[in-house]
Amino acid sequence: MTQSNEHHYSNGITDARTLGWPKTILLGLQHTFAMFGATVLVPLLTGLSISTTLLMAGLGTLLFHLLTKGKVPAFLGSSFAFLGGYAAVAPLQNGHPNTEMLPYACGGVIVAGFVYVILAALIKLFTIEKVMKFFPPVVTGPIIISIGLILAPSAIKNAQTNWLLAIVALASIIFFNMWGRGMAKIVPIILGVIISYLVALAMGQIDFSGMGKESIVAFPPIMMAKFNISAIITITPIALATMMEHIGDISAISATTGYNYIKDPGLHRTLLGDGLATMLASLFGGPANTTYGENTGVLALTKVYDPLVIRIAACFAIILSFIPKFAFIIETIPLAIIGGVSLILYGMISAVGIRNLVENQVNYKNTRNTIITALILVCSLGFNQIGGITFTVIGVKITLSGLAIAAIVGIVANMLLPGKDYEFDEDNEDDKFQTFKV
Repeated sequence: MTQSNEHHYSNGITDARTLGWPKTILLGLQHTFAMFGATVLVPLLTGLSISTTLLMAGLGTLLFHLLTKGKVPAFLGSSFAFLGGYAAVAPLQNGHPNTEMLPYACGGVIVAGFVYVILAALIKLFTIEKVMKFFPPVVTGPIIISIGLILAPSAIKNAQTNWLLAIVALASIIFFNMWGRGMAKIVPIILGVIISYLVALAMGQIDFSGMGKESIVAFPPIMMAKFNISAIITITPIALATMMEHIGDISAISATTGYNYIKDPGLHRTLLGDGLATMLASLFGGPANTTYGENTGVLALTKVYDPLVIRIAACFAIILSFIPKFAFIIETIPLAIIGGVSLILYGMISAVGIRNLVENQVNYKNTRNTIITALILVCSLGFNQIGGITFTVIGVKITLSGLAIAAIVGIVANMLLPGKDYEFDEDNEDDKFQTFKV
């Protein structure tokens, strides 16, 4: 099907409605599949409600799109960055939720979300140029690469639970993406999940034993957040790391689509949307939200960049939150299939980072660029391997993740090393996420 040029940018489709509503809805469902595994894993690890998590992911995504003028194709799912904070404030008790302390952990996350709002206000006040000079492509590109590489071990860990299912899922996605025709080429992930799921059924790998215990329709449980100073001090500093990751994620989406979302609708709006979505979710007992790399991988794979598709995925998440039986069926997807899907999605994220460096013509004959890239890659992967750095400030333990350390090191190195060859140009008429001096 041939699309008009007004619906394309960077060889992608920016108006999914030209494909027809059935296909557009199917594309939204594909994004739901991509986010589901990671989104429900966070409540499983913290004791929060899966149904509430899905509801808040959907509502948080819609709020984000409202605040970013519906321009950014980002899905907001559960953030893994705050797992340490939940564990510190409300550790599981013999595998069961710590119902007494979980509301206070949610209160701490609300304050962390408010830090996003403060940074958004500062960017609006002091202009984006003064902020973006700290985030040239030589910094954001390697950070994007690191995001995919850091996620990679979880894909392997899930895949190794059953390599046959993982390979069937991976091979199906690659086949339909490269040789599929029509809609099959656009929804390779759904087809990969369906085919590998049928194989799993034939192998007796699907367990439906708990289906009868689930209600057909039920309202997600609401747990109002509470506040105490200890939980706030413990969790709020995590925002410093997650804001770095947010900038990296928005950079990844910009590099994927070829459109500069940091300029339009603006980093202040994306930060505000992410922060308020996190505050909304935590207020009612959901985990912190964050822009999802899994869905960025889907964008890169399908080349359908219409934010409408993401909003449809958000609506699916909301619907699922009210249907425990259907959510149960989705949860029966074996980890190996999720691992097989993740193998390609996480790799696509890193590939987007490489493309970001290439399209921005980062000059690696310039020694400073080589040094900055080397420091970011080694710090992100190395410190992630040992669990980051933990230090104590006024009696409070703070942990910086490998990605946060890498971002800080990259920003500082870019500031201090001479020979800069980057200049951020907000008025670049092509709206491309690039502006290196030639």
